[in-house]
Amino acid sequence: MYAISLGDDGAELRPLEPWQAEEFLAHVDRGREFIGQHNALPDIVTDLGSSRAFLQAYAEKAASDAGRLYGIRADGRLVGAVLFRKMDVEQGAAEAGCWLEPAAVGRGLVTRAARVIIDWAVEERGIHRVEWWVSSANEPSIAVARRLGMTKDGVLRESYLYRGKRHDEEIWSVLAPDWRAGRPAS
Repeated sequence: MYAISLGDDGAELRPLEPWQAEEFLAHVDRGREFIGQHNALPDIVTDLGSSRAFLQAYAEKAASDAGRLYGIRADGRLVGAVLFRKMDVEQGAAEAGCWLEPAAVGRGLVTRAARVIIDWAVEERGIHRVEWWVSSANEPSIAVARRLGMTKDGVLRESYLYRGKRHDEEIWSVLAPDWRAGRPAS
């Protein structure tokens, strides 16, 4: 299995696969309440079977070039993930997302990991538009979109029903030319 370094602190990005279901479930359990503030993952991944099914669904998305899931590791431990929830290579569009468990917050891990996958999507897969859908109440995720150089396209008012309450969703995006222009030189 390959790993991509996320910097000098030893953090790395690796694909998440079905055989890692036990580790993935332990990660979700560590962050269940925190992650669940804005993300339905803890409601979906509740036991080993649902953990394996979630990872299998992303393995199938990867096989059909329709999505990807990558684990963020710090000190060898799975602490979060970045993903392409949707990816349509023909249309040149993808939707990125993320989550972290509380112990990993504040280290820039999501921003660094998202840069890696967006760069791959733009340069290797020819994606023209990468979107970032986020609850208007999720200020840390909005801050990531800003750090990634994304533009706020708009707000879908009360569009997302989550745990019995309607939430506004913001859509942020970056286009390939803007991504390339804003990327630091290698």
